[in-house]
Amino acid sequence: MQALVSSAEPSRPIRFERDYPDPRPRAGEVMIRVHLAGICATDLEIARGYMQFAGVPGHEFVGTVTAGDPHWIGRRVVAEINCVCLECDLCRRGLTNHCRRRTVLGIAGRDGAFAEYLTVPARNCHVVPDTVTDQQAVFVEQLAAAVHVLDAAPLEPGARVAVLGSGRLGLLVVQVLAVQDCRLEVLGRNPRTLDFCARRGVRTSYVDEVVPAGEHDVVVDCTGCPDGLRLALQLCRPQGTIVLKSTYVEPAALDLAPLVVNEVRVVGNRCGPFAAALQLLSEHRVEVDELVSAVYPLYRGVEALEAAARPENIKVLLQPGLK
Repeated sequence: MQALVSSAEPSRPIRFERDYPDPRPRAGEVMIRVHLAGICATDLEIARGYMQFAGVPGHEFVGTVTAGDPHWIGRRVVAEINCVCLECDLCRRGLTNHCRRRTVLGIAGRDGAFAEYLTVPARNCHVVPDTVTDQQAVFVEQLAAAVHVLDAAPLEPGARVAVLGSGRLGLLVVQVLAVQDCRLEVLGRNPRTLDFCARRGVRTSYVDEVVPAGEHDVVVDCTGCPDGLRLALQLCRPQGTIVLKSTYVEPAALDLAPLVVNEVRVVGNRCGPFAAALQLLSEHRVEVDELVSAVYPLYRGVEALEAAARPENIKVLLQPGLK
């Protein structure tokens, strides 16, 4: 099958292969034909060596089940990315996303969605409602991660909240928070994405023009760079909460004294509830179609990754099967 493949070596970038081995579902797994896959910041970091991942990257996708459990064959699905054992101590405690033996689709130990086919455990699958298009369904994984912010930092009425970064994830986080009873603002660098937020009634600021005053109850870092946490510390009030969504290759050199002095709570925040994300999309409460900048055939995947890294593009999708 056709696939984009990472070698896990920064000196050897992701490449396109026409004859990558077809996946074979194991017991309890299904095989899925990928309709569309989305490129996110984590995929760009993997291309730079994040997680030293070797194989097919990509974890945001929608497709049709073609083999495995007969109950799933023919169904259009999205799938949770953590493939877990259900037996280790963390799984038994309900912390399955942190399973000690987990593989993560397109990120750690398991081939992902930048290919014609992939395999996942059947229990990871969620049926996509007919009211949700393929293009919208690609956003489920990232939208679920945005919804999970509210689990990490439940908001008091009228809370002052800042979202750092108006990129792919930031725009979804902003839409999830905009319907909450809070005073929300987003700080970014991209005029196009800041305008997207402003048109939805969200206060916007250019990050380079902000003078931090340490007055936000909650700060959500979606910047994808080490400087994001540094600015978040300056924006957050004493005993406030920082929700950290960013992952990146470079180690962060950071003065942690303000965490102690101001008693700031920093919460790492990753995967979220797919069911809630699908419901938001099916009820058209989140706008994602406007975020799609381009759709590339899989064989132009290297070009698509380059396009996804350019600031004028928001979301770039890959479509296997296009000639």
